[in-house]
Amino acid sequence: MYELLFWRYLDEVYLNHHEVYEALLEKEEVQGLETLPVEVIFNRIASVFSTWEKVDENSWQNTKGKGAFQVISTPQSIKIDCYGTEGKTMNKLVEVMEEFKCPLYDPQVPERYDEMSE
Repeated sequence: MYELLFWRYLDEVYLNHHEVYEALLEKEEVQGLETLPVEVIFNRIASVFSTWEKVDENSWQNTKGKGAFQVISTPQSIKIDCYGTEGKTMNKLVEVMEEFKCPLYDPQVPERYDEMSE
């Protein structure tokens, strides 16, 4: 499994990314993060991956190739667990989340890919 996590800071807020990640995994509310339009994001993911089989409310499987992913949300975050998913598919998920101004935090590295981190 490869984990992707997304959130958006409030203006002028910048926190320790790994501490934010750990709090969000525990489904804790984090002061300094925006509330996300979770339902809109789910609808956008469903639209972008409309050719994939929707296994359940939160999971998609590629019927024409490799990979599957599950989307888990809190009011402040979107976590996507990727199973055997190709890099180009993960990039597409990152692009969807960038539409909502939510940069990727990659806990495997660990690194957050936003303008403040560069």
